[in-house]
Amino acid sequence: MQVFYWFILIVAVCVAVFAIQNSSAPPITIKFFLWKLETSLIYTLLGSIGTGMIVILFLWLPRAIQSSMRTKELQRKIANLEVLLHGPSPLDRREKESEGS
Repeated sequence: MQVFYWFILIVAVCVAVFAIQNSSAPPITIKFFLWKLETSLIYTLLGSIGTGMIVILFLWLPRAIQSSMRTKELQRKIANLEVLLHGPSPLDRREKESEGS
């Protein structure tokens, strides 16, 4: 996971260097269906990167939530199986005895 963070840092530095070096570039024209937009190259690049990050986030989020739910379910199953294997813990027995009194 640490390699991923280093990779993201390197990409961010490269984008920043690109933005600084091309800040004086002439405006470009973006055509999309009937829209026509004239903007700076760096704004186009940053918008594309931001849009890509948002799309990836929306694709990753359901999987992360599903994984979290699955982890909780498996932890609950492990706890139940440990109780079946080893019996209730001494603390559980004490709590049941105190409830019965």
